[in-house]
Amino acid sequence: MKMLKFVGGVLIFGAASMYGFMQAAHYVRRPKQIRILIGALGRMETEISYALTPLPEAFASLSKQVADPLSTLFRLMSERLLGSNGESTKDLWQMTVKEVWARTSMRQAEQEVILGLGPVLGLSDRSDQIKHLRLAMSQLQSEETDARDEQQRYEKMWKSLGVLIGALVVILMY
Repeated sequence: MKMLKFVGGVLIFGAASMYGFMQAAHYVRRPKQIRILIGALGRMETEISYALTPLPEAFASLSKQVADPLSTLFRLMSERLLGSNGESTKDLWQMTVKEVWARTSMRQAEQEVILGLGPVLGLSDRSDQIKHLRLAMSQLQSEETDARDEQQRYEKMWKSLGVLIGALVVILMY
């Protein structure tokens, strides 16, 4: 009986600690993913302004240059544009962003910035698209600053909280 109680305590402590570390990892991933997204939009700006690359090819190229889950966003968008049956770029962009966003650590604010690109991608002239990409990058840089501040505040707290709650439950068991 004591052995079973001990194993249960270890499992509860481990699960609570793991939960705290997983929450902390979310705060670590968010600024990194925002930074990757800013870099991808910068590359897209280059593709549009200098290389004059068609949008499906630009998205395919970006999908190979960034890490998952953002690579999935660009790969799916490229595939959907190539296989489009008359859907607008805006609709495809919104559908793809909403589908992939749940796999990221980013929040609604970043999603709104990215969704704002939908109406201009591939539909307006080159200078207008570049203007919107730069605006989105600027807004995302502000969000990245906020994400780094949150990371500094909450990462250590979640790690400690997971360990302490696990320890509390184990103590209450005995």
